[in-house]
Amino acid sequence: MESRETTPNPSTVLGRQLGEELRRLRDMSGLTTAQAADALDCTKGKISRIENGRVAVRLPDLAALLLTYGVTDSDTRRRLETLARTANRRRRQGWWNQYGSVLADTYRDYIELEEMAASIRTFQAQLVPGLLQTPEYTRAVTVASRQWQSADEIEQFVQVRLARQKRLSGEYPLQLWAVLSEAVILQEVGGPEVMRHQLLHLLAMSEQPHVTVQVLPFSRGAHASMFGPYVVLGFPQVGALDVVLADNPTGSVWLEREAEVARYRELFDAARTSALSPVESRTVIRRRAEGYSA
Repeated sequence: MESRETTPNPSTVLGRQLGEELRRLRDMSGLTTAQAADALDCTKGKISRIENGRVAVRLPDLAALLLTYGVTDSDTRRRLETLARTANRRRRQGWWNQYGSVLADTYRDYIELEEMAASIRTFQAQLVPGLLQTPEYTRAVTVASRQWQSADEIEQFVQVRLARQKRLSGEYPLQLWAVLSEAVILQEVGGPEVMRHQLLHLLAMSEQPHVTVQVLPFSRGAHASMFGPYVVLGFPQVGALDVVLADNPTGSVWLEREAEVARYRELFDAARTSALSPVESRTVIRRRAEGYSA
């Protein structure tokens, strides 16, 4: 999911929440996007981007919109101002920004959303999910991708992957559910020793209460998820919508429309239902790891 060839950036969760509230307030006021645009002396397109959470909302613009929409309740105004400040701050800050030279825009956006997510459901067709990779496995994948040339760039990317994995620890760890094609555990990445350690790490992580790993065997035949990996991110905020990052032959694409997200939820449910149980999956992974010890 770190391809440099990507589609336009997603909105952040907080930005989407703010935009949705502003859209609701505009609808309640009976105003059109054109009338709202007049209040800010901007285009209708900017109002749409604000309501979709795709651009930051400056506090003066927020005040002008609330005045135009007739919002006089002080509690509502303060709450939306706080939401705007927090959303804008998250856009500017974050440990991942220091690695901007080696991260594509979509990957930075993904990390930001991952930091805010409560759950991740993912199907992987070829690689161990980044959150479950060992440093040696990550390094081998990064070198093989040929997207980064210098040793320093490669090492920075490895450090990004390790920093992301902190989401699986702490008081409120991310809930991760990964369905892996059997190809993931059969593909020898980095050589036998690297792969053995990776599979043992995958086993250890799968025993954590907040991590579920299932293997989808080749013997299950054709299935709807076999055309590419994807990640479904869920968020704890009330009213927050899931988002999907899916890979295709031309890059990565963000999906936020409810119908599209629902389709990927269905794909994941079908994949996990077809896959081996978590216990059976650990047996298969352990057997593969032991094969490298012979």
